Amino acid sequence: MTNTIRHAFSALLTLTCLGALSAQAATGVQGPVPPAFQDRFMVGLFEEAGQSWMRDSNVPWDARYRYFTKGWADNWGYGAHDGSWAAGFFTETQAQGFVPVVTYYQLFGEPGGGEQETLAKLRNASTMRSYFEDVKLLLQRAKAFGGPVIVHVEPDVVGLLQSQTNANPNAAAAIASSGMPELAGLPNTVAGWSLAFLQLRKAVGANNVVLGLHISAWASGKDIAFNSLTDPLQPEVDKVAAFVNPLGLAANSTGATYDVLVGDPLDRDADFYRLTQGADHSWDMSDTASLTSRSYNRYAEWLRLFNQTTGKRWVLWQIPLGNSHHLNINNSGGPRQGYKDNRTEYFFGASGDTHRRKFANVGVVALLYGAGAGGQSSYQNDLATDGQPYLKQRAGTFLNAGGLRLPAAGTTLPPPGGEGSSDGGTGDAGTPPVDAGTDGGVDGGTRPDAGTDGGSGTSDAGTPADPSKYGFESSTQGWAASGAVLSSVSTSASQAFAGTRSLAVPFNGTSGKGTVAVANAAVPSGTTVTFRLWLPTGSKLTGVQPYALEGAAADWRWTGNWVAASSLKSGAWNTITVKLPSGSTQPLYQLGVEFQASGGWTGTAYLDAVSW
Repeated sequence: MTNTIRHAFSALLTLTCLGALSAQAATGVQGPVPPAFQDRFMVGLFEEAGQSWMRDSNVPWDARYRYFTKGWADNWGYGAHDGSWAAGFFTETQAQGFVPVVTYYQLFGEPGGGEQETLAKLRNASTMRSYFEDVKLLLQRAKAFGGPVIVHVEPDVVGLLQSQTNANPNAAAAIASSGMPELAGLPNTVAGWSLAFLQLRKAVGANNVVLGLHISAWASGKDIAFNSLTDPLQPEVDKVAAFVNPLGLAANSTGATYDVLVGDPLDRDADFYRLTQGADHSWDMSDTASLTSRSYNRYAEWLRLFNQTTGKRWVLWQIPLGNSHHLNINNSGGPRQGYKDNRTEYFFGASGDTHRRKFANVGVVALLYGAGAGGQSSYQNDLATDGQPYLKQRAGTFLNAGGLRLPAAGTTLPPPGGEGSSDGGTGDAGTPPVDAGTDGGVDGGTRPDAGTDGGSGTSDAGTPADPSKYGFESSTQGWAASGAVLSSVSTSASQAFAGTRSLAVPFNGTSGKGTVAVANAAVPSGTTVTFRLWLPTGSKLTGVQPYALEGAAADWRWTGNWVAASSLKSGAWNTITVKLPSGSTQPLYQLGVEFQASGGWTGTAYLDAVSW
């Protein structure tokens, strides 16, 4: 099958791979992917500060989350009230190769009661002043850290406030009247409480912080995931959206909106509820399950409708870790101890990439696993029937194979199983992912933000030393690696065609294909794109192929120019080109170079001066 036919066929298959979610094929997923997520389907875990299981697992996890409860600002009384504990968590997490994720869970710990007093706390000016001083401190520490930080704002609070205000976002609260200068222009309302996070991020200048607003599946007053199964989903989505849009999902006085939504599929393992409370919290894994059943299909449809309604993507958080081989007993650390669930098996079981793609196509950008309470299953002792740690082994296979590229706004991923596809989701027809190296694809937590050159990342194009579109003088400009043969790319001064730096492309000794590419390059129709490539002497490369991949509007048209490595000079710069067809669309879905290696070789090639 030729590349052109293969990519076109994959685009056609997109329309049939969604099972009960067929409506999404017409519109595609909505909303941008924040740069911290690197346009890849991220997988992360809960881990306490000071621990190193994730680092020592030899799995390139993407993210590491931890609760920040009342008292974090002074290390719960063991330090100065200066946020240095948070700074330590950020730098430790980055050093281990992960993006730090803060689950900000402070409001319930403020004086004055618990969950039922949530609204009352918002109406106490003194409480709000102290509370938001800590939020400001967190953002200041995050700004000083410099790398991406994801802040997940107050699980369950929005759902509780919708209930306690009778769904009135304009219910009174003490926000401007807290006396905090940065909040003086905000309304004294419940909406103003949520907007304060956006306002403080702007005031501090913490542009590296991604803000996620927690949306509970029961926020409308009906638990759409477990109890109210026959109720239509769109009206419940509309009820919640009407409440949260003024809280920062829609345009507002801060000039910014929340970046992502955060949902929790369940807070304990399903069989914990069955055995201790007699409640059925299991989900049917079948891809043909009815949307009116307790199923992943129903939950995915709720996510999809929320994504279509708000234009925001989803992080799924605190996902239970049980599998069908657990012992259904309280977990005290022994093998297989903990309760059964299927939320690891759904995403990392026998379905391969199918379920990950389904959820990526409804807007999910990350899966964050962690036990929501003591006694639940954990990733340290979740042995499967093969005797291997379940999530470590299976997520490790997925991530080490290159992960999964997220669909661009307005598109959906084609199904797995096309030519060159794998369980890791790499190299699938029409959508070769452009990320994931051996460090989890996070470059120590310092990925460049999206720039102005067609969304291609921080741009240093046009500098006097290197006037090309992609000169890599100060960053990778959004270029990233995928495929088992490659490790993460970086900007390097070891070689340069123009200027002083180029893009280093390291090979790790594996046989097969690898790709370095950038998304959304604005290349005009019919243009010839020029790449400069330096190959070291003694490499085991057999060929390279510059390529351009257009999106759904062009039926995923692929244009490549395969060049045998024997035709290229070693230890020198080579010029290779690819010419886009007349009528090609922009921006491109991907612009990149594909490498074929025979294996057994570790070394570095260099790319520079990509221009047109």
